[in-house]
Amino acid sequence: MRAAVPLTPGSPDVPEVRALPVPAGLAGERVDAALARLLGLSRSRAADLAEDGAVLLDGRPVAKSDRLVADAWLEVTLPDVAASAAPTPSAVPGLVVVYDDAELVVVDKPVGVAAHPSPGWTGPTVIGGLAAAGYRIATSGAAERQGVVHRLDVGTSGLMVVAKSESAYSRLKQAFRDRTPEKIYHALVQGHLDPSAGTVDAPIGRHPTADYKWAVVAGGRDSVTHYATIEAMRGASLLEIHLETGRTHQIRVHMAALRHPCVGDLTYGADPTLAARLGLTRQWLHAVRLGFPHPATGEWVEFSSDYPEDLQRALDVLRAA
Repeated sequence: MRAAVPLTPGSPDVPEVRALPVPAGLAGERVDAALARLLGLSRSRAADLAEDGAVLLDGRPVAKSDRLVADAWLEVTLPDVAASAAPTPSAVPGLVVVYDDAELVVVDKPVGVAAHPSPGWTGPTVIGGLAAAGYRIATSGAAERQGVVHRLDVGTSGLMVVAKSESAYSRLKQAFRDRTPEKIYHALVQGHLDPSAGTVDAPIGRHPTADYKWAVVAGGRDSVTHYATIEAMRGASLLEIHLETGRTHQIRVHMAALRHPCVGDLTYGADPTLAARLGLTRQWLHAVRLGFPHPATGEWVEFSSDYPEDLQRALDVLRAA
């Protein structure tokens, strides 16, 4: 695994300065309109920055209605987008902001929260929670999932990154298409896998008879899951899983196909008696680490998440058995 290159959290006393030559494609554009396109700001926010003297062109302050000149040196001071040093709870109970800067926000998603609104879902969402807490999210993408570059199931907890600027959305989306990010999950599955480490390369598509499920099917989309056993317990194994692809329910489907479903995952054949004994009302699956190249700097950044209380408790019960 590539080493993490942590971003240095900023502070309110150290404003962030963006400096770059004016792209030829923005020559002649108004300052406020150009900044909105270039930095993913709202046009009103860009206008406010210009009015506050925070926008310089070749070292001179410019007004919001001034026009940019190709190759002129543009400097923008962003006083209120310093990175957060500590996790901050959002408006959705249990949703925690792990990292926040001008380009992106990384959240630790609790169980029971969807990534974004969808037909039939009336519960809380990551996007709704961030919006309620005052976070500006990129407007790229479908209207209901703006800023979302990857997703977690409602019943899966852990780390997600959401784009805040339009450029970050484009670069992160492409990175996920190229399979550059490292998505590491821990899963507690029934039984002991043989071999204890390996790869599942099996296509996933809609279940032939249950439209709410997915399955390994001929003609499905290519899906690759790498797993390794971390710990073997009585009747169960704790796995570290690296997703090469990101299909809906991929880990759950692949583990079920191996006849080792995630503990508590009744949808995919888990033992309901074991789930009840462990007090689980969802699958034991958590996105523990997420790493990717930062869309602004290219530096590798990586974040980690502890097990939530329900998963830790179930693990403790099994370990004591």
